[in-house]
Amino acid sequence: MKAIKISLWSLLAALTALWFSQPSAYPASFSLLSIRSAIIDYSGILSMGAMSATMILATRAKWFESWLNGLDKSFRLHKWLGITALITSISHWFIVNLPKWMVSLGLMARPEHKGPIAGAGDTSTLTTTDMIQSIFRDLRPTAEGLGEYAFYLAALLMILALIKYFPYKRFLQTHTLLAITYLVLVAHSVILFPFELWLHPLGILMGTLMIGGVISAVLILARLHGKASQTKGMITALLQHPNMKTLSITVKVDGDWKGHKAGQFAFVSFDDKEGKHPFTMASDWDDQSHEITFLIKELGDYTSQMSSILVEGDPVTIEGPYGHFTFEDGNNRQIWVGAGIGITPFIARMKQLTKRRSNQTIDLFHVTAAISPDLEEQLKADAKKANIQLHLIIDKDGTGFSADKLDSEVPGWQDAGLWFCGPAQMGKILKSKLSERGLDGGAFHQELFEMR
Repeated sequence: MKAIKISLWSLLAALTALWFSQPSAYPASFSLLSIRSAIIDYSGILSMGAMSATMILATRAKWFESWLNGLDKSFRLHKWLGITALITSISHWFIVNLPKWMVSLGLMARPEHKGPIAGAGDTSTLTTTDMIQSIFRDLRPTAEGLGEYAFYLAALLMILALIKYFPYKRFLQTHTLLAITYLVLVAHSVILFPFELWLHPLGILMGTLMIGGVISAVLILARLHGKASQTKGMITALLQHPNMKTLSITVKVDGDWKGHKAGQFAFVSFDDKEGKHPFTMASDWDDQSHEITFLIKELGDYTSQMSSILVEGDPVTIEGPYGHFTFEDGNNRQIWVGAGIGITPFIARMKQLTKRRSNQTIDLFHVTAAISPDLEEQLKADAKKANIQLHLIIDKDGTGFSADKLDSEVPGWQDAGLWFCGPAQMGKILKSKLSERGLDGGAFHQELFEMR
């Protein structure tokens, strides 16, 4: 979370500092229109800076993971930047239209429009720069109109993306349209950006961000992002756990798959029309079998239908692996908390430790409303083979597990690394309570497995 906040505020601070480092930030007079003009430019710069960074992050480039400590963190930053872009763009639109609304209400006299610039019709003395600036000036009305309509569509799409009840399939389809609106808004911004600032550090930074955003948008529209990390596979086994509303799917992948670490996830597509869904892998990598197991909870329309739709032999496309929830913290003592389907990365890690023993002392808390007999038996067997102390908590009403429970069952937990995967709010509360009792914030590792 620290890297996410640093990245977000560093970008906004850099854009703000560079904006106030040049004369356009300071109106020549304190008239309403002069101040408005400066605020319009500033809010537009923040909007396009945040939107460009959001577009770049959407490509799922692997090198972002190193800085942000996992693609799940990258997606969280993507979300926060999107919200920032939504707020600043609404502010930009409001300030642009404010005088028109005030005139219509009789609160303000209609501003006088400036006439043509002296000598603008004489092109014989104009430099190349002057001619480009003149072209940009002529394109302003068109850029303003296109930008306004693109803003309306982009704002609607961003709001839909924040509505979690909006079907995931439709979310993927509509979210891709943002790449188109972004390209229109880039054209809008290039024309309206203060021309004299393009060679200023602010212009260089904005140009770099928008070039990166345009390349990213093209990759997204061409469906080339993540292509290098994709491999094909085939379903080899399906196992239902009805009382847990969970489906276990085993997939045999092609030789393109280079392996993965326990705790990582992948984007999996069982149907091109449905698109890719992120699922954590519940198995360690085996070079001999080339099989990967996914444990999938029925949480939405599509995942609820998978058990009746999928059959052995169906083709699968897998993209990954992603994520840094890989249990690498250097601690001799670890505590794992897997709530519900959050047990998945810990199953994979136990299978890994069965083959490659560790000297770590590990306690695993599995908190679940229900568990099937076969899965419980397998969980206990895996824990025993991996030399892990299993604490199975059947919690139907949300009162079976807490920081107090952990404190009483694991003496000396303050010296351990704590790895949590489960509902975000549950993890937030657990971290807060344990931090109050002495847990170092850097020792708490949480998978932010929310892609929207």
